[in-house]
Amino acid sequence: LAPYFEVEMPAPLEVMSALLLAFTVGIALAAIRANTLQTAAEELREVVMRVIERFIIPILPFYIFGVFLTMGMNGNLKTTLGAFAKVLVLTTIMTWVILLIQYLLAGAYARKNPFVALKNMLPAYFTALGTSSSAATIPVTLKCVRSNGVSRSVADFVVPLCATVHLSGSMQKIALFAFSIVYMTNVDMTAGMALGFIFLLGIMMVAAPGVPGGAIMAAVGLLQTQLGFDEGQVALMIAAYIAIDSFGTACNVTGDGAIALTVNKMAKGELKKEATV
Repeated sequence: LAPYFEVEMPAPLEVMSALLLAFTVGIALAAIRANTLQTAAEELREVVMRVIERFIIPILPFYIFGVFLTMGMNGNLKTTLGAFAKVLVLTTIMTWVILLIQYLLAGAYARKNPFVALKNMLPAYFTALGTSSSAATIPVTLKCVRSNGVSRSVADFVVPLCATVHLSGSMQKIALFAFSIVYMTNVDMTAGMALGFIFLLGIMMVAAPGVPGGAIMAAVGLLQTQLGFDEGQVALMIAAYIAIDSFGTACNVTGDGAIALTVNKMAKGELKKEATV
């Protein structure tokens, strides 16, 4: 299976160059309070999110269909799906392990029953299963966080922020899928390469858009440059991620409640007005 034509579009910057440039410019904008440039950066971010959400994500199923069709023609579809089915189950279980760890730590610090706090966040969890979007689940997440005794000022600050920067479930999925493909395809990887990939992936997740499939699209360049994935391996990553995207999103938004409990305890239930702007 091959495309009728290809348009070669080399990336203007390597992944590391783009990361360093983004952090440098971001720190500079915050330091000098360049309101005009900051507004331009925010509008550019909105443009990128719209392109991903309305153009790239809707056509992904056709791309994934083509990849699986090619795998079926090559005769390795059954083997690959059989191996990845186990990985999908393990990934779903790991999201709950992450949530239990987060709430046990937050509950111990904030002196709250972690299981009651986690139960109060279940409406946000199930809402995220349906929306697959941290941003779209914010209203429900806010209500659940408040039910755990978090003040309004803390909740209004933490929840929208975490919807953008807290992607623990998504990062766990991408890392586990990537290492599974490395194992199945016998890619030579050292411990240093693995740690470097995890570190850079954590940084990339901070910048990932809070839309369905946004995290994996942000990580594509990293998978290709750090792990040397080809188009087929990247497509398999995208397919596996999209298949259970909602579970990762549910883990993300539910974990926001644990962070809110911790911040609420540290701030003693109140944040300064300047911090909520």
